[in-house]
Amino acid sequence: MFTDEDYKLIYREADSLKEVARKRCADDAQYQMVLKAFDFANEAHKDVRRRSGEPYILHPIAVARIVVSEIGLGYKAICAALLHDVVEDTDYTVEDIQRLFGDKIATLVDGLTKIKTALDNDNKSDRPSLQAENSKRILLTLNEDVRIVLIKLADRLHNVRTIQFMPEYKRDKILSETMYIFIPLAHRLGLYSIKSEMENIWLKYREPEAYRQIENKLDTIMSERAESIENFIEPIRKELDKAGFKYKILKRLKTPYSIWRKMNTKDVPFEQIFDIYAVRIIFTPLENHSEQEQCWYIFSLITALYRYKPDRIRDWLKSPKSNGYEALHLTVMGPGGNWVEIQIRSERMNSIAERGIAAHWLYKEEGYASEDESEIDRWLEQVREVLENPDANALQILDEFHNELFVNDIFIFTPKGEARRLPYGSTALDFAYNVHSQIGNKAIASKVNQKLQPLSYQLRNGDQVEIITSEKGSPKREYLEFLKTTKARNALLDSLKSESAEVTNQQGMKLLHSKLEERGIVAQSRVVKKLIDYYGIKGGKYDLYNRIGLGLIDLSNLDEVLKTNVEQRNVQMWGVKLLSPLINIGKLSKQKEYLLQEDMDKGTISFKIADCCSPIPGDSVVAFVGDDGTVTIHKKSCPVANDIASKEGHRIVPAKWSKHFMMSYLAKVSLNGIDRVGIINEITRVISLVLGVNMRKIHIESHDEIFEGYIELYVHNTDDLKNLIKSLGKIKGMESVKRIETV
Repeated sequence: MFTDEDYKLIYREADSLKEVARKRCADDAQYQMVLKAFDFANEAHKDVRRRSGEPYILHPIAVARIVVSEIGLGYKAICAALLHDVVEDTDYTVEDIQRLFGDKIATLVDGLTKIKTALDNDNKSDRPSLQAENSKRILLTLNEDVRIVLIKLADRLHNVRTIQFMPEYKRDKILSETMYIFIPLAHRLGLYSIKSEMENIWLKYREPEAYRQIENKLDTIMSERAESIENFIEPIRKELDKAGFKYKILKRLKTPYSIWRKMNTKDVPFEQIFDIYAVRIIFTPLENHSEQEQCWYIFSLITALYRYKPDRIRDWLKSPKSNGYEALHLTVMGPGGNWVEIQIRSERMNSIAERGIAAHWLYKEEGYASEDESEIDRWLEQVREVLENPDANALQILDEFHNELFVNDIFIFTPKGEARRLPYGSTALDFAYNVHSQIGNKAIASKVNQKLQPLSYQLRNGDQVEIITSEKGSPKREYLEFLKTTKARNALLDSLKSESAEVTNQQGMKLLHSKLEERGIVAQSRVVKKLIDYYGIKGGKYDLYNRIGLGLIDLSNLDEVLKTNVEQRNVQMWGVKLLSPLINIGKLSKQKEYLLQEDMDKGTISFKIADCCSPIPGDSVVAFVGDDGTVTIHKKSCPVANDIASKEGHRIVPAKWSKHFMMSYLAKVSLNGIDRVGIINEITRVISLVLGVNMRKIHIESHDEIFEGYIELYVHNTDDLKNLIKSLGKIKGMESVKRIETV
């Protein structure tokens, strides 16, 4: 039962929501609908609490506040946010919502309601698809009403804001889903603030030590550079005042996640990231001049004051990003020899940058949209092509959609000069199908910038492409190997379906048998069964043959699929075995942690180490249990782990390292520095003689007085590895020593 304090808290939060909602409502009738939705949700969730112990209704209130304050949606979306868990968690139905609040709000609530399943369902073949089906359900609403996805993003944002109250296994599942789907989705929809906050929360829980270190360094920079940044901005203010602009200048630091990602992808330390500070100029446009002209005018004022880096100019004015983002970026040399990024935006551009697609459509309705207002609509059309593929299951759709979210775009021109946006890496044949499916089907070659090129030619930004067709041309299955876009692949597959299923099955079976024979393996039923299980085939061996025949399964990872539980190369103890089966997947305990341990007497370990990230004792890990009961561990920041957990979260099992480990585990470090006589001898002496660490492989190259390379070695735990990195870093001439995640 709720206490008086609970009710005070509920109505205090509700009053805060009502205040911002009133401003977004066009009239009193809309505002009364919001009040009605709150009263209804409040009664439906009465006496129900969240894991944190607070009243459950505070969650819908918080989601509704994000919807209106941080995304900028209207009263129907506010009502749907307040009601979004009512159908899922109570006895009320969508029909009840429709009767009380109308068709549109009911449609929004229905789109937000998860597919339910019995908690005691032990059919493990259905479980992986359920999580994917719910994600697919969310994505499919892009075809209906994008507000459903926006409300779902608000829901996810509040869930990760309060994720500390969830058990670890659920935290891992939610954070993985967030990184795999919701963060790139927020990026594509232009919700920069929401994207950045979710990224930082992900890093805080996945790599807590790295997060703390970066936060501390950013705090130091803020205190050290605050005055110099103000001195840097002051001359710009004077020039803008002189030019008659109304404006505001904001200072911002690069987010911890973006710094961490750059450190890892570029393999650079924190000290070598030079664009940590950014300055944003947001101006009110002057009359009689376009926003683009005024952005470039401000650019000229700044570059008259400071030297700029020509290769760091980013012009998203003429060709906005696919999420609608418009701005002009430049990087100039600031005080103390530090590079400073400057972002120039009008008020309209800034609103779209912060609130994304919601602000874009608002300006469109008011007649203020830019010339390139259709870019978001074009992207949504591409998304629909992915989602409407009738032959793809939920897992395929999730993967294809994920790939669509992450690609960068390039512009390709037709012979008549029409610009078409394609994903980076697209080929000439992708371009042909982008123009028209029949052109793609009849294509035999291309001319790129007047030069003859094959259909597999990878296009570059700005290329002008002419497709050469022939009546004798026809789509070929091998084209699937180089097609990049989902639209082109689906069009090609549609054409290939004209072949009979029997022929396709025979081709698939012949190809599989051939690949197996190359490896000296007979296509016995247990081998085929392993392939069926691995690829998640529901229709048996003929469905497998059909998919191989169509090219949907390319068998490029056949060796990996055929692997059995062999001795682990990442554990130094020949003959070490993996205990199996370890866990009954149907009886997983989410409350009890699985112990990652060794049995020296038997020469066994209770887990399998994932090759993709090679965790060692002491790393923050997430564990997954397979159908055979084996437990595989990944680092929590591993992209493969995010992929698995986003689709098969039911396989996550809470795990912790035991206190004592005698075996050594494989790790890899990169190093570079100034070359000198005897440097390699000193490196190996420190590793082998001083620290007593065994090496597996060493690779060092020297050129132009610089050496660089890597060493694979066996350590007991992360403390050993840190000690080794610290010791190597003290060697004269050593510039950098860093752990490499993949061994």
